[in-house]
Amino acid sequence: MQQRYVGNSGFRVSSVSLGTMSWAQETDEQEAAELLHTFIAAGGTLIDTAASYAQGQAEAMLGAMLGDVVARSEVVISTKAGVSTSDARRSVDASRGAMLSSLDASLARLGTDYVDIWFAHAWDDNVPLDETLSALELAQRSGRARYVGISNYNGWQTAKAAAVAGFTLVANQSEYSLLQRKPEEELVPAIEDAGLGLMAWAPLGRGVLSGKYRGQIPGDSRAAQGRLSAYVEPYLEARGSRVVEAVAMAARGLGRTPLDVSLSWLLSRPGVATAIVGARNTVQLKELMDSQLTPLPTEIARALEDVSAD
Repeated sequence: MQQRYVGNSGFRVSSVSLGTMSWAQETDEQEAAELLHTFIAAGGTLIDTAASYAQGQAEAMLGAMLGDVVARSEVVISTKAGVSTSDARRSVDASRGAMLSSLDASLARLGTDYVDIWFAHAWDDNVPLDETLSALELAQRSGRARYVGISNYNGWQTAKAAAVAGFTLVANQSEYSLLQRKPEEELVPAIEDAGLGLMAWAPLGRGVLSGKYRGQIPGDSRAAQGRLSAYVEPYLEARGSRVVEAVAMAARGLGRTPLDVSLSWLLSRPGVATAIVGARNTVQLKELMDSQLTPLPTEIARALEDVSAD
C-alpha cells in the first residue's frame, strides 16, 4: 500500500487507514483482531481511534492487541480527545484539563506511552482556542504525542488554529467523499495554505458509495440499525442515489468496483493524505485491500464531479 506524507510534515501514513468507530459495538474482539491482522498484512499502518468510541472501549480493544496481534512498532496510532458520548448524547469539552486527562486515559487504555498523532476532536465554542492548542503543544513537547492535529474544524477554524499555534499542526480530520464535497469550498484551501494534510473520514459516503444500498437496505447494514440509521439516511435520498448510480456506471466501464472508484477519486484530490475506512468485518476490508486505488481517467473523474456537485 502507498505511504504518503501528511501535509508538509515528515509524518507518513498509509493511503488507507483503518477506523475503529465500530469496535466494541458492531465489531467484536475476534473480528477486530482479524481486521487488524489483515490490514497490516496488506501494508496498512494507520489505525484511527478516539476516546469517545464506545466510551473508550475501542481504544482498550486496540491496546489489548498491541504486542500480541501486532507489534507496537508496526502501527501508527491516531486518537482524539475533546468529545464524550453517553446515552446517545454527545458533548464537547476541549479545555486544557479535559484534553490532557483524556490523553492520559487513552494512553493507559492503549497500553503505550505515546500516540503517533493526537487530535482535538472538535471545535469548542466555550473554550478559548489558545487553551485547546496549549494542550496539543504540551502533549507533543512531553512526548505523549509525536504529532498533533485538529478534527472536524471548518475552513476558518482551521486557518485560525494554524495561524495562532506556535507549533506545527500537521493534519485535519474531516468528512470528505463524492457525497460530501463541502470541504472543497473553504476547508481544502485552508488546509493547503497552512500546509496541513487532510485525513478523510467516511470516504465511502458512510458506506453508501459501496453500492450496497442500491434498491434495498441490507439487514446487517448500519442503515438498518436504530442506533446508526440516522447516520446513513441523509445519503440515501435522491441526490445520493444519482451519485451512486454514476459511480456504479463508471465502475462497470472500468472493470472496477464502486468502492475502488470512490476511493480512487478521493485519494487523487488535493491535500488528501489518507482515507479512513470503517470496515466492520474482514469481508469488507478485503474488498478494500483488493482495490486498485489508482487515479481515474480524467473524463470519468470530471463526470463524477459534475454529478456530485449539487
